[in-house]
Amino acid sequence: MENRRNPRINRYSDKSSDDRKPDRPSHYHRRPDRPKPNPEEFVFGIQSVIETLKSGKEIDRLYLLKGGSFPEIQQLAFERRVTIQRVPPEKLDRITRKNHQGAICFVSAVNYVKLSNVIADVFEQGQVPLLLLLDRITDVRNFGAIARTAECAGVQGIVIPARGTALINADAMKTSSGALNHVAVVREVNLEETIKYLKDSGIKVVACTEKTDNYLYDVDMSGPTAIIMGSEDDGISPELLHLADHHARIPLVGKVASLNVSVATGVVLYEAVRQRIFSGD
Repeated sequence: MENRRNPRINRYSDKSSDDRKPDRPSHYHRRPDRPKPNPEEFVFGIQSVIETLKSGKEIDRLYLLKGGSFPEIQQLAFERRVTIQRVPPEKLDRITRKNHQGAICFVSAVNYVKLSNVIADVFEQGQVPLLLLLDRITDVRNFGAIARTAECAGVQGIVIPARGTALINADAMKTSSGALNHVAVVREVNLEETIKYLKDSGIKVVACTEKTDNYLYDVDMSGPTAIIMGSEDDGISPELLHLADHHARIPLVGKVASLNVSVATGVVLYEAVRQRIFSGD
């Protein structure tokens, strides 16, 4: 979520124009060092990866050595629609110093579902869709906290990209306080196509960004809605912003010009909840 503070407040009243710094996304912060993966969450070695792919377990990430030949793994990944990421040996060695043979896969802690099934189930149950799209949220604890808030707010599905997102591992499950067991998680290769599909399905897409004059409270989210929240570093990608039906920002009036993305998500989701509960008043 990206936001600027209320423009009526002089945020630089104690500074000269030469000291001014460019605005950052509202949830900008220095990316924390990623914790070392738990050995129980990944499988390494060619044969072990092959057997894991054959087992039907959900694969969160599949790393193969750049330039290496892994025909059976590649065929199984194609059949399972698992995205392969070609990486240098240094990246694999950072994960494990054991003999990985150029192949490592991470097993997801959740079972992914199809977006079409989520939407169909919501409409069949007579509910109003409230979906959450997370564009490159990389901090696993942010992701877990967002999932917890989303479940409490009645979100029926969380959509994440196949690449460039936090691993759904034990840390994410713990931070979500088990919420990831109760909310559907959808993994999509192309979020641009996903947004087009949502719009064709009658779902309004709202992008939360500082690049607008529209406040969050002026956007109607009482009907079928999908909310996009952007990455910790640079917010929502321009391609997704362009496709959204509405842009909205949270007004900030304090001295700190940013919100953590999980906190911002809570603000946005509960504005949608407020509108849905009190829309008839």
